[in-house]
Amino acid sequence: MRLAILGDVHGNAFALAAVLADIQRHAPDLTINLGDQAEGSADPARALALQAELAAGGAVEVRGNNEEKLWPGGRRSPLSLAYGAWLAAQTPPGALTRIAGLPLEARALDGAVYACHGTPHSAWESLLWVWDPAGFYRAREPRDLRALVEPLGAEVVLCGHTHRAGATRVGDTLVVNAGAVSDQVDGDPRARWTRLDQVGGAWQVSFHAVAYDIEAAVAWSCAHTPFGEGEAKLLRTGTMDGRGDGEAVG
Repeated sequence: MRLAILGDVHGNAFALAAVLADIQRHAPDLTINLGDQAEGSADPARALALQAELAAGGAVEVRGNNEEKLWPGGRRSPLSLAYGAWLAAQTPPGALTRIAGLPLEARALDGAVYACHGTPHSAWESLLWVWDPAGFYRAREPRDLRALVEPLGAEVVLCGHTHRAGATRVGDTLVVNAGAVSDQVDGDPRARWTRLDQVGGAWQVSFHAVAYDIEAAVAWSCAHTPFGEGEAKLLRTGTMDGRGDGEAVG
């Protein structure tokens, strides 16, 4: 059994197309999308359409925190509200409604694989890491992580949200953060996805980074949106420094 895990596309159709081409070469049995599908400005309508095609082909999906911004009253800051109005005007009817209604969590392979965007309880929290007020992520206290993971009774627990790929074991459970298709945080701007293979009853994880045409993504954003300057810095640097207002696309 081979799984392809992606998430945090953030409306970047250019990065997503490159990731999907790479995934196709690996021929997975199942694809899982961990959410934050549309919130970004590098052709989000095309990014949504590509992800809808994945879902129609049997991909498992959960909602991200940015899907919850699509709920009534889900946006607060002026930049986030401006972005929401622009996004709604760019997407076909029903596209945003579809992803806003996705479940918080999902299971696959008879429950052996559990997926969420953040934690089992919130798309806004992070599972493997927690935010430190000093301005960085730190590892979640191991006993707290166990308390979240053990009740799920899964062989594999998948999450996203932090845009940091990584994995650990909690008892007999493999916990994996799949990284992000777009909007990197580590200074490497390449798009990310994660492969899981079940070999002899055990799960093995490998992390993949895919180069894509960043300048084409930047050019699209600059030509079609009022958010091009911030998108350019975000995508070119591979850091969140260019995001400006985290509520807008984070």
